[in-house]
Amino acid sequence: MPEHKTIQRAHADKRAGKAASTQAGEFVKEEVDRVRAGKHGVRSAKQAVAIGLSKARRAGVDLKAPKKGTTSGATRKKAAKDTAAGQHKTAAHASSAGNGESKTKRARAATAALKRESGKGASSAALSKQTKSAAAHRPAASRSAAAKKAATTKGASARSTAAKKAAHTRAARSHH
Repeated sequence: MPEHKTIQRAHADKRAGKAASTQAGEFVKEEVDRVRAGKHGVRSAKQAVAIGLSKARRAGVDLKAPKKGTTSGATRKKAAKDTAAGQHKTAAHASSAGNGESKTKRARAATAALKRESGKGASSAALSKQTKSAAAHRPAASRSAAAKKAATTKGASARSTAAKKAAHTRAARSHH
């Protein structure tokens, strides 16, 4: 069950007109924080992201299931199931699920399995590696469009700082 403040941040993102993936990012951040706090572990950064996205869908974030061919059928089925669960949440269900007493045998086993895993999957190095590999799968045009959009929202002073940093990086790499 996600924390109340995470749901509030996601609602604030929705009110601000931000994308569903941005809203879901609040849940992913919460999951990474949970792993870093030692509540449980994950096998990889990808698993931490998957748990966060699942929680987001179940909390009612309108995040679509991945397209056919991009992930396994089981993953798409789980995403669709999570989305359906997020559409019809009742007040009674939300309050009873939070007490932790009505956990099924399977849910307890899943929690126990996560507790046996390491916290290295949520390290900054692991998340950085995952981010870079995910970006590499996207087409160059998509990455370029994202960079252009980021540059327009950055502001003049931040753009200037970024340009100086880029020039410094280029200079440092050209000497080797």
